[in-house]
Amino acid sequence: MSQDIFRDAGGAGRARLDAPRAERLARIALGHVGQEWPQKLDLVLEGPEDLRRPSELHPVFHGSFDWHSCVHAHWMLARLLRRFPSLPAAGAIAARFDHVFTPEKVAGERAFLARPAARGFERPYGWAWLLKLHAELDGAWAERLAPLARDFAERFAAHLPRADYPVRHGVHSNTAFALTLAADWAERHDAALLDLLRATAWRWYGADADAQAWEPSGEDFLSPALVEAACMARLLPTEAFAEWRDRFLPRLAAGEPVPLFQPARVSDRRDGRIVHLDGLNLSRAWCWRALAAGFAAADPRRLLAEQTAERHVAASLDHVGGHYMGAHWLASFAVLALGGS
Repeated sequence: MSQDIFRDAGGAGRARLDAPRAERLARIALGHVGQEWPQKLDLVLEGPEDLRRPSELHPVFHGSFDWHSCVHAHWMLARLLRRFPSLPAAGAIAARFDHVFTPEKVAGERAFLARPAARGFERPYGWAWLLKLHAELDGAWAERLAPLARDFAERFAAHLPRADYPVRHGVHSNTAFALTLAADWAERHDAALLDLLRATAWRWYGADADAQAWEPSGEDFLSPALVEAACMARLLPTEAFAEWRDRFLPRLAAGEPVPLFQPARVSDRRDGRIVHLDGLNLSRAWCWRALAAGFAAADPRRLLAEQTAERHVAASLDHVGGHYMGAHWLASFAVLALGGS
């Protein structure tokens, strides 16, 4: 796929999630959600009977290189179908969902999850994406996936009270990102879990102040500072968030901490970990948009946040459909960055 296929006509203005771009992103995901190989499994082998092919272990989510990428690719397809129901790809998306969201295949996913050695499977990143996917579905697809969503909701409910500390890395284990994504599902389906997410966010992050933002690390796809701010924006009441934000990022109007305003350079997009930095640029844009929405229209920080989001999108959007090590997951982050969350 050509590197400039995602650019806006005329090359100016805010990058938007419009129907042509949605179609291109959908086609990327449709090209890999059923692609079984190569595959990176999250699997503890308890015996030789566990040595099975990915499509047997994971009847629904066995494509896209790894389980969580397959889950959030399906979320993206569901999101695009909801936003643009007349997409040319709509029929292929619906056919995919009809094929994988069946009671039998969902039962297969639940059976894998029920294994004693799978207690920590995909915690918390895959947990949160599965809930976000289910929150995006309606009708028979949602009904069929609901038991698996409930399994992960129960895991959140059991795990969060005993998690004394957050995980602040800019990769899959980041807890702020997980709380943010899980909130969409909890808001629709589980008020008690939503209360727990809010209480946990405050317990973990409420006392944080004056973020130094020593980032990025060389394999981040999340900004520890910005994703924490986005989490609090999602889960705190408006006034409480504004007070917390101004303690956490007190020098925002001066363009500090400087690293948060500078898109990351990606030196090798064939390297599966270095290409994480494209995801960092896109997820930072998502976070900057969340921050921008919390400022009054006349507040100069709003424009600064919006402009910073655009710079980050511009740095990586054209590369979403590149080498498979990025292409198997970056489209979902592009949808987040373009305001499709």
